[in-house]
Amino acid sequence: MKFGEQLRSSVIREYQWYYIDYNGLKGELKNSTGPIGETGGKQWTEDDETRFVGRLEAELEKVHTKQQVKAMEIARRIAVSEREVKDVVNRLNERGLGDEGPSEEEFILLEEDLSDIIADVHDLAKFVQLNYTGFYKIIKKHDKMTGWYLRPAFETRLKAKPFYKENYDSSVINLSKLYDLVRTRGNPVKGDSAAGGSQASFVRQTTKYWVHPDNVTELKLIILKHLPVLVFNAGKEFDPQDSAITSIYYDNPDQWDLYEGRLKKTEGAEAIRLRWYGGMQSETIFVERKTHREDWTGEKSVKARFAMKEKNVNSYLKGELLPAAIFEKARKEGKKSEKAIAEDERLASEIQYSVLKKGYKPVCRSFYNRTAFQLPADARVRISLDTELTMVREDNLDGRKRTGDNWRRMDIGIDYPFSQLPSEDIVRFPYAVLEVKLQTQMGQEPPEWVRQLISSHLVEAVPKFSKFIHGTAVLFPSRINLLPFWMPQMDIDIRKPATHDFGIQRPGLSGTNTSDDDDEDFDSDDDIAPPTRAGRNGEPSNPRRAIAADTEGQTTDGPNANEDYPIYDSDDEYDANYELEEARRIGGWHYYAALFSAKTHALGNGIASVASKVIPTSQGTPVPRSERNNRLFGDGEIVSKAFKAPPGKKIYVPVRVEPKVFFAAERTFLGWLEYSVYIGTIAMTLLNFRDHPTPASFWVSGVFTLLALLSLMYSLGTYLYRGDAIRNRRAAKYFDKWGPTSLCLSLFVAVAINFAFEGRERTYW
Repeated sequence: MKFGEQLRSSVIREYQWYYIDYNGLKGELKNSTGPIGETGGKQWTEDDETRFVGRLEAELEKVHTKQQVKAMEIARRIAVSEREVKDVVNRLNERGLGDEGPSEEEFILLEEDLSDIIADVHDLAKFVQLNYTGFYKIIKKHDKMTGWYLRPAFETRLKAKPFYKENYDSSVINLSKLYDLVRTRGNPVKGDSAAGGSQASFVRQTTKYWVHPDNVTELKLIILKHLPVLVFNAGKEFDPQDSAITSIYYDNPDQWDLYEGRLKKTEGAEAIRLRWYGGMQSETIFVERKTHREDWTGEKSVKARFAMKEKNVNSYLKGELLPAAIFEKARKEGKKSEKAIAEDERLASEIQYSVLKKGYKPVCRSFYNRTAFQLPADARVRISLDTELTMVREDNLDGRKRTGDNWRRMDIGIDYPFSQLPSEDIVRFPYAVLEVKLQTQMGQEPPEWVRQLISSHLVEAVPKFSKFIHGTAVLFPSRINLLPFWMPQMDIDIRKPATHDFGIQRPGLSGTNTSDDDDEDFDSDDDIAPPTRAGRNGEPSNPRRAIAADTEGQTTDGPNANEDYPIYDSDDEYDANYELEEARRIGGWHYYAALFSAKTHALGNGIASVASKVIPTSQGTPVPRSERNNRLFGDGEIVSKAFKAPPGKKIYVPVRVEPKVFFAAERTFLGWLEYSVYIGTIAMTLLNFRDHPTPASFWVSGVFTLLALLSLMYSLGTYLYRGDAIRNRRAAKYFDKWGPTSLCLSLFVAVAINFAFEGRERTYW
């Protein structure tokens, strides 16, 4: 859909006279008054540019004024609603034994009023986002059509009237508090945020999703109507830096042990990071270790951490400060039990030993602002949304002293978007990351609103997404050869057609979504990336619902084991470039063997390609596309692209390996071995059941002997191939497409030959 059509279909009635006049500005670009140029069209003159810029300024002033007025109106409405809610709640708490408190109707009216304000915030956010896109599209079209470059100058004008930089976090938090008070009828849930029942009777399901920046505000507003924003210090005014979370990830830059372990999800894989909350002035640093456990072990993946003062971090990591000294003060104060202190001390000792022995260094920093939603005393549903996610290099590998001898670099803080950093030191992730943690009893379904949310157009499931893995893979392209499986998805627009029965609704408009503008399929020239809300465009992808039983990992319902992965090729995991690059590092006979294998694969692929062109194959019957798909995605040609990793690199597909997989491979091999023995026994019987075997029986016995030997070699080769694939966690095909068929056909031929020779020997024909 072209942006002009998108704009017309997305108009909200209240704002209909305040949108950017996109078509009018396009018309200005076509009405140049200059002389005829060499191409036959009129040239763009300075008068044309002055006229266009004047009209563009007027449009910017119109949009900016409307945004400012509406934002102030919403702020006033929130303040009035806050006074009304507090008045009703005070009357409820101060009523006497015989007094009647506020009526149910009062709470219903308050809830409707707050729902209307929530819809206003949603509409304003959509209005701002659509106009911001429109301004950058028209500027891009201007520069392309006229040859006059207006974008740098107009960016300066945008900074003077930054209608797109409105931060709705404060409004979301205030609305969350008020809505929670009204929803609970003045009795909000109180208690420990970590409460939630016995861990033995609950199953924790953790899933992660990407959220396009266009949908972030809408998603927050939807969630707050079911869960309040989790605020740890309710008595403190909201400060944007309170939501900032920064982590420094450590690894061995020579081997990348922690990176590969976390990527492959091997048993016992660890991640070590140092985390703090808020700005750089935070004195408390949390040292954390995440350990992955496979399901078949019967253990749960765990995250353990302990706190220490920032001034002690360097000496601790260098081994100069022992763990006993770190917890000496805690023992004297007696605020924690001896058992808890002993566990923290053991953890500190293990992490310090790993850092010193394996040479772990700071490699990657992740920064984001987190909005958490949870009932304070109920951990059954915990949702967090991380925005402005950024990964930054923390290493000294290329000779640049980023951290020096310190445990973190000090030239940046929480000043997103970190414009002072060079492009090779930073990656600004284009999406927000939503994490949903469900803690339900065995056999119990998640709440209906959660299931609707994770299957809606607002989110895209990305199983096992990791900030550490993504940042390391992107920031060290020359050192990391094994890439995470979600890399191909980075070039695909995750926005999907809107689910019109799900979203923000105004009171009294049942089943009506206030947003008509989610059905987006921008034209291919859209490369807009707002300074605070980056985005990508491409093709829509299908939503996937996720249910996981791993505390640490996240899994979703993906393709079956026997199906092709829909994003990229994973049938043949052999990659000649990757294998040769790895073998060249090792050298020796290993390199020559890899070179021979690469040439063999190339020859086999060539023969297969020639055979496919020579041998005729059946063609499938074309099926017409449904009207629904044509309405959603248009009637254009559908192009399916298979992603290929860059030369020398490889996409790693997560594969779950359990002990029973090894046993299954062994049982299959033993089954083949058993049939090979049967065939060999037949051959020996045919050869030896007479004192002087005839030539016919000799040749038939030879056929069965050859068949037995081929079966043995095939079964052994298949077993070795599968064993290697299982050990290396490759997504190989573990079903046998040709073996059983070939064995049956060979047995049929051998029995037929034996029958023919025996009939001839007995002169039956």
